[in-house]
Amino acid sequence: MSNYPMLDLFWTMMIFFLWIMWLFLLFRVLGDVFRSHDMGGWSKALWILFVILLPFLGVLVYVIVRGHSMGQRDVEQARRQEEAFRAYVRDAASSGSAGSVGGSGTEELARLADLHAKGALSDEEFQQAKTKLLA
Repeated sequence: MSNYPMLDLFWTMMIFFLWIMWLFLLFRVLGDVFRSHDMGGWSKALWILFVILLPFLGVLVYVIVRGHSMGQRDVEQARRQEEAFRAYVRDAASSGSAGSVGGSGTEELARLADLHAKGALSDEEFQQAKTKLLA
């Protein structure tokens, strides 16, 4: 270790981490090219060739030219994922409470029986609603 001074070790680590960051940016740009819906096939092919043939310049130019829309696509994708998650939770919560007989399922069944007893629901409607509730 005495042949490799501390400053050289620091610079080696700095260059290594910068290289790793550049690789992340390169793959991020390539992923964004494929994900972008506002570009046609030929423009995607040209961007990929530019990024592959002149990697540093290609990535730098892509970030300068399309960096803002790249961020907007990330925000839009995060919003869509959040909406899908919320819809899934809402659906799972509503089907879980309606399918179980405990808790609000029994309240719903009691309400149906009360409506049937008052004559607001016919026998057929009551049976359909009860089957749907218990299914």
